[in-house]
Amino acid sequence: MKRNKFFIYILAAAALLTGCSDMLETDSELVEYEKNNTLNHPTDSVYSVMGIVNTMQTIADRVVLLGEVRADLVTTTDAASSDLKHLANLDFSQANKYNQVSDYYAVINNCNYFLTHVDTLMERRGRRLFMKEYAAVKAFRAWTYLELAKIYGEVPFVTKPLMTEREAAAAAAGPRKGIKEICELLIDDLTPVAYTEMLNYGEIDERRSSEFFIPVRALLGDLCLWAGRYSEAAHWYSDYLGDKKDPIRTEPDNRVVWSSPTEFTRPSDSYSVTSIERISMIPMEKRIFDGIISDLGNIYSSTKENKYYFQLRPSTGMRRLSADQIYCMEYKNAISTDTIYAPRTGFSDDLYIGDLRLHSNFNLSSYGSNNDYSEYNTENQYIYKFYTTVQQIVTYRSPMVYLRFAEALNRAGYPQSAMLILKYGLCNENAKMYVDSIEYDAAKQYIAFDETLFRREDVRGIHSRGSGDAQCNIYYALPQPTEELRDRQDTIDYQMPLVEDMIINEMALEGAFEGYRYYDLMRVAMRRGEPAYLADPISRRAGTVDDALRTKLMEPKNWYLPLP
Repeated sequence: MKRNKFFIYILAAAALLTGCSDMLETDSELVEYEKNNTLNHPTDSVYSVMGIVNTMQTIADRVVLLGEVRADLVTTTDAASSDLKHLANLDFSQANKYNQVSDYYAVINNCNYFLTHVDTLMERRGRRLFMKEYAAVKAFRAWTYLELAKIYGEVPFVTKPLMTEREAAAAAAGPRKGIKEICELLIDDLTPVAYTEMLNYGEIDERRSSEFFIPVRALLGDLCLWAGRYSEAAHWYSDYLGDKKDPIRTEPDNRVVWSSPTEFTRPSDSYSVTSIERISMIPMEKRIFDGIISDLGNIYSSTKENKYYFQLRPSTGMRRLSADQIYCMEYKNAISTDTIYAPRTGFSDDLYIGDLRLHSNFNLSSYGSNNDYSEYNTENQYIYKFYTTVQQIVTYRSPMVYLRFAEALNRAGYPQSAMLILKYGLCNENAKMYVDSIEYDAAKQYIAFDETLFRREDVRGIHSRGSGDAQCNIYYALPQPTEELRDRQDTIDYQMPLVEDMIINEMALEGAFEGYRYYDLMRVAMRRGEPAYLADPISRRAGTVDDALRTKLMEPKNWYLPLP
């Protein structure tokens, strides 16, 4: 049995279809026998799909922690578990509870079983009855494989259900595929269902079940981005975000700002990661006796359960990146319009310097003095993205999809278009104003969103969510060469890596603590063939260079968790 740790498998008699009584509030359990089981009834379909959602709860916290703890935006505290500390130092000399690859293959094997046995040809009133489920499960499988590939580098790629120990052993001993190859296979697999209507079972456990399912076109954008197929990635992101039936805009009013351009005393706290921006998520149980609950609230924030001893804190590197931003405000009065820049000193709180999103999402305070006899920590921290009981782990959020769209546009050769997303807000009116005619003509298939759905007043640049009115900021601009270059392509080649740096920084400012950072750095380091792009910021996260950690990260084979 030990040699097959790669997979969760079951005896040949029963299929791996997990019941989800806690989510659906029913005592039913679905266990079918493979030899006579076909998924040809709506009830079977619902329970099977929700069973897959149930198995995804097991890996949900790791979606965040494996992408954040190894990166540069957080550091562990003295109260952190040994597993988190070893994870942060990339030390896998001993067993680590976050290195459980079998949990991912449990999801995949459930998906494989469903996709093998569901009757996709069954029709009712001229409509194929189970195509929505079929597309949703394909997306679950593809998303899980992408997570696996990012975590482990190379993994066995299996698309048939494993029903016996012998089958599991053969799959574990088989060839492994890397990130790019896996993405190529998944792109081919998902493209035929890209436009299948999203699944929706209504409200389940007081949550919109439509958010349980991965948006296929956004996922195709991610797969193409990792595969280096940038024009295709831009196509899928554009097609998804600009969909006329269900457009997804940046929320212009969801940002944290100074309440007055003349008195920089305290910012407003209006910015938050709202449910409006949430596209999809893994629902977690609300109570431990219902099933799997998230531990992220106890890891990131002070709670009674952890006696106020949080395990992760924003790093020096995160604070520095936030403070390095230049906050700009457009101030209008009856006579004129002025551009005002926030001061860099004189604040009561260092988090008021630069970008304000860290201030809005993070609070640290102390109560009383340390008492050797108290079991409670007097230093209290709150990361508001993960505060108290975490009831969902977000898998897709609209600002982050926009930023990956910007990354794809930039790498496809359209840096001005990428700057629309960062600085101005993506709409056709802004595109015509801020993108020159040559690039606009080439990129309009991606950026010319419907003008009735995407107006200037409906959109805002992502940087403005924490750094004021970015559209007015002369210091936040498309990089320009200091000397005339030979031709237009040379200018694009000069701008592309610099705009990419701006995008990756913006991903950190916007997505801090959510689990993206390590993979964003890794993706660019792989693309450029520069391990230092990953190694340098991570080794400096505490403020000074950790030479041993940098040396380890300069070798790409050490970027991944070891397969058990």
